[in-house]
Amino acid sequence: MKIALAQLNYHIGNFESNTQKIIANVDLAKAKGADIVVFAELAICGYPPRDFLEFEDFISLCDQAAQHIATHCVGIACIVGLPIKNPVVEGKDLYNAAYFIADGKVQQIVKKALLPTYDVFDEYRYFEPNTVFDCVEYQGKKIALTICEDLWNINDNPLYVSCPMDELIKQQPDLMINIAASPFDYGHDEDRIKVLSDNAKKYQLPLFYVNQVGAQTEIIFDGGSLVFDEEGSLKAEMKYFEEDLQVFDLEEVQNVKNKYPAANRSTDIEQIHDALVLGIKDYFAKSGFKKAVLGLSGGIDSAVVCALACKALGSENVMAVLMPSKYSTDHSVQDALDLVNNIGCKHEIIPIKEAADAFDSMLAKPFEGLPFNLAEENIQARCRGIVVMAMSNKFGYILLNTSNKSECAVGYGTLYGDMCGAISVIGDVYKTQVFKLAKYLNKDREIIPINTIVKPPSAELRPDQKDSDSLPEYDELDAILYQHIELKKGSKEIIAQGFEEALVKRILRMVNLAEFKRYQTPPILRVSPKAFGMGRRMPIVGKYMD
Repeated sequence: MKIALAQLNYHIGNFESNTQKIIANVDLAKAKGADIVVFAELAICGYPPRDFLEFEDFISLCDQAAQHIATHCVGIACIVGLPIKNPVVEGKDLYNAAYFIADGKVQQIVKKALLPTYDVFDEYRYFEPNTVFDCVEYQGKKIALTICEDLWNINDNPLYVSCPMDELIKQQPDLMINIAASPFDYGHDEDRIKVLSDNAKKYQLPLFYVNQVGAQTEIIFDGGSLVFDEEGSLKAEMKYFEEDLQVFDLEEVQNVKNKYPAANRSTDIEQIHDALVLGIKDYFAKSGFKKAVLGLSGGIDSAVVCALACKALGSENVMAVLMPSKYSTDHSVQDALDLVNNIGCKHEIIPIKEAADAFDSMLAKPFEGLPFNLAEENIQARCRGIVVMAMSNKFGYILLNTSNKSECAVGYGTLYGDMCGAISVIGDVYKTQVFKLAKYLNKDREIIPINTIVKPPSAELRPDQKDSDSLPEYDELDAILYQHIELKKGSKEIIAQGFEEALVKRILRMVNLAEFKRYQTPPILRVSPKAFGMGRRMPIVGKYMD
């Protein structure tokens, strides 16, 4: 039996595009001699469809698309994911399901049993868990077909009380197939390989796993579909961050060593780079946008975002706006211009001194006798926000937010100023990682000016300002933030690791107090195990970390 894994980039709710893409790959797999072609979880509608699932017409369109796909499945079988109605009144109205299609029609339906409701997942909001398990029989083989999370209840701290494969193995299947929508983070590829390998070893069956690729707003899928033999050895690893279709012979997977070479996995920073480029590209393409605008300060954050946007969209489609204030240094303007010259994007220089002075004059009476402070600093940041939003409105550009995760975490940013934007590109990338990204971008030639990398970070909103005036050094700040955000450690646990008590409590208090700002920020491209946004839900008025 030859099995094709079709790793594709779907568009949520775009049934015409998804259906055409699936049919094209059914035909391609058939031409390559495959007996079965396998597509991802909820491939027909795209993942995650969220509250689109509450529209009855949306579910009907999914089935119509599946029936159309079925007419092309003659001489080849197909496995494809979609939501389906639950005919039983009790329980949720839908199942997360997979159709097994052969001979031009749906032959069997498999439903997902384990429904994740953690981090970015919220499946139990919509779907009823499956409780009936049957293998799929085709060409004399029994297939244990499961959907994504159904294979993830195998670790030392299981989230669920049941395990679908424990039921399916009683029917003596010959192989496992798992269809997935497994989001990217820079450590997830290794976790995924271990979990799937453990399944193959436990049940002593070859395992074929297909993931999807592409970005759906903040959630990015990296592909990396996998094949294991019955001993849990990784036999094949498909491309990352690219569409791919490969055909695997079941007998060769079981009996031939080194038949299908595994891909070379990248470093964390390389993966983050590839994910962010894909995230920008798909956000624009799937939303119908083509051109981006951003504020370019001469600092490292906006420089990295500008370089990533040019890779994703083409330099001709990126507008960088330099908005020097009266506190901006000449070298910051020059650093920004050097970047523009290095990558060839469009640019405008629009000083904000007159606008900021006008606001100072307007507010002179109520502010009389009071010292210069954060209010005047934020006026400058908001002047910049007005400028880039005006450029967006006038020319149809989409504004990219350039704040990093360290700043987002502690509230070091101005609402309706530098925190505005349609999509946050590096809001899940710590400042120390931004420096690594800059060096990676420069691996072949200088893109990010060296001075931008080596100079002390500064918002340049008052004379001789440096980030370190308001924040701990980024190495120490990011280490504590990682323990708190990604590893979910409280102050006592972090202090016990040797961090200074006063510093830890200060940082965690800043994180807690900045929650109201994060509720008003744009969606953040998710690249870490715990990003701000839908995957981290904290109360705004909570006192726990005070």
